[in-house]
Amino acid sequence: MLIGIDGIPLRELRTGVGHYTFELARSLALAAPENQLEVLSPFPFEPLRQGDAADDELPSNLQLTRVKVNLLERNWWTIGLPRYIKRKSFDLFHGTNFDVPLWSRCPTVLTVHDLSSLLHPRTHKAGHARRERRRLPLMARSATQIVTHCESVRREIVEHLRVSNEKISTIPAAARSIFKPLPAARTVESRKRLGVEDEFLLFVGTIEPRKNLVTLLNAYRELLSATKQRPQLVIAGKKGWLTEEVFSTVKELGIEKRVCFTGYLSDSDLCALYSSCRLFIYPSIYEGFGLPPLEAMACGAPVITSAIPSISEVVGNAAELVAPGSVGGLAQSLARLLEDEPERGRLSLAGLNRAREFSWDHTARLMLEVYREAGERHGREKN
Repeated sequence: MLIGIDGIPLRELRTGVGHYTFELARSLALAAPENQLEVLSPFPFEPLRQGDAADDELPSNLQLTRVKVNLLERNWWTIGLPRYIKRKSFDLFHGTNFDVPLWSRCPTVLTVHDLSSLLHPRTHKAGHARRERRRLPLMARSATQIVTHCESVRREIVEHLRVSNEKISTIPAAARSIFKPLPAARTVESRKRLGVEDEFLLFVGTIEPRKNLVTLLNAYRELLSATKQRPQLVIAGKKGWLTEEVFSTVKELGIEKRVCFTGYLSDSDLCALYSSCRLFIYPSIYEGFGLPPLEAMACGAPVITSAIPSISEVVGNAAELVAPGSVGGLAQSLARLLEDEPERGRLSLAGLNRAREFSWDHTARLMLEVYREAGERHGREKN
């Protein structure tokens, strides 16, 4: 098979969807060497930063292609991509970030990571939410098969996009292989360079409203007021959108000197922080999967995260779950676990075991089965 994969998520510094796109493509190439895979985009690909997991040694059956487009073909999803698919005679195209070509002679698979733009529009820029409300139902109808990461989002797609359950497959993602526990000595250089103290709490993710950082900041302030605990709070991730409330809250609470914003980090720095934090906290109000808690668990970090369906599916019994809207509940969990080293150790071990249940090889093999089903469905629909 010749398989095309949407490479647009690789045009910027990689976060969740970018990592998903690349790891899936590489794992598919390794799992099925008889196939040829092309990750394609009309935009240049963002090079990796020093300290990121190297991808310069791609499998021989995987290539990254920047497609040259003319003025007309800049209308990528309606003209440019359909023309390219026809020219290359792809057997299947996988849209890894909510979009598939609207006109295609080959079967298409669409990954719907979440329905946040529909269910939580206020956590997005207004223009983005309007665009997704228009496009996502259209894309879901156009795709031959849909993939999502957890059963809770699958149910949401059936309900809100009016898609039959049989058209949707649930395939979990996984932590990347670079994320594994590091000895304390190997984390010192990263922490010193980033201004991270020995005792710290960690959040990792793009700074945007859905991550619920205002709740975390208020819980952290409550921790400092109610206990003798003085861990630093480290927030690692690039600025996203609608970030003003986060930074103003830090000032209003008077905790500027105890909160460290690192910005976007390399994989090696992330691994060092995951491996050495006292607690990893991920209080998101909505997720389609939630990779950071899984990455943290793969590095042995004890995790506190939101008691929401998608994250509960991922972490199982291996994390402390807190209602995402409860400042007091989160503050109490922070205080209790910081004092309870045996419980942190139990969560660390449980998280390591839970993370091992997910792998990109398993994800790729499940995806290949979806590709087969999409081909069969496409054939039936043509006839």
